Amino acid sequence: MNNPLSLPEDQPILLLDRTDDLSHQDVLYHFALDELLCRQTGEGGPAICHLWRHPRAFVMGVRDSRLPQAPQGEAKLRSLGYDTAVRHSGGAAVPLDAGVVNLSLVLPFSSTGPAPDFHQDFEIMVELIREALHSTGQTIDTGEIAGAFCPGTFDLSIGGLKFCGIAQRRQRKAFIIQAFIIAEGSGSERARLVRSFYDIAATGADPTQYPLVETGSTASLQELTILGSGAEAVHQFTAAVKEVIRAWQAGRELTGAASRLVMPSSEEILAMAEQMRQRYKVEE
Repeated sequence: MNNPLSLPEDQPILLLDRTDDLSHQDVLYHFALDELLCRQTGEGGPAICHLWRHPRAFVMGVRDSRLPQAPQGEAKLRSLGYDTAVRHSGGAAVPLDAGVVNLSLVLPFSSTGPAPDFHQDFEIMVELIREALHSTGQTIDTGEIAGAFCPGTFDLSIGGLKFCGIAQRRQRKAFIIQAFIIAEGSGSERARLVRSFYDIAATGADPTQYPLVETGSTASLQELTILGSGAEAVHQFTAAVKEVIRAWQAGRELTGAASRLVMPSSEEILAMAEQMRQRYKVEE
């Protein structure tokens, strides 16, 4: 496997696998960690592939948070036991649980020349996921899936059913490409949950301001591929992603990159999470 597209040629990508840590109840903890790692990458720190999961959360996009009845929709989700938050990257509402693998690529902009077109950023993630699923023998299509939640041009699907969405966050010197991959469980049940949120939050809204979610638009890798069922699908996909990352940089020396990584402290991450919560929270 060759180094694809615009990955940094002069440094490897470190793997940060936190998929076995489901202890953080605040979903913004993970986004705050990404934000701090991205700052560090932009200042000369290493590129990072960050994998994580969250036990039960519902993450809204900024546009979702401005819907007429968004506070009521959020309150309903919280009554069902979901942690809720508004994320700072693009996209619309996404439910997260232990069956969803979240994948962040934290990459520096080139020190020479202009920043790449954002489509190139997305293509890096598409290539990574396609290679990770190569062994399944399935064709991975790119393009918006009608009726899917968090719709976008770079939706990934199999047989017309979406299993992955991609968003990005750009800082001055580095950027984050974020993907959610529905690995196990029912895609239609997750779509039903998102639709129930919009049924409340979008009351009185212009229909062009939110996705019209259909329950038959989404599926998991467990439902679409031979990765296995339950936790096995999660573990197989996570292992495949790590294998691709290692193959992309075969023969590279990791010691120097690892020495430049300083993991943010829990206090720093929590402070950033609170800063993000205050900036992007749903207005009552």
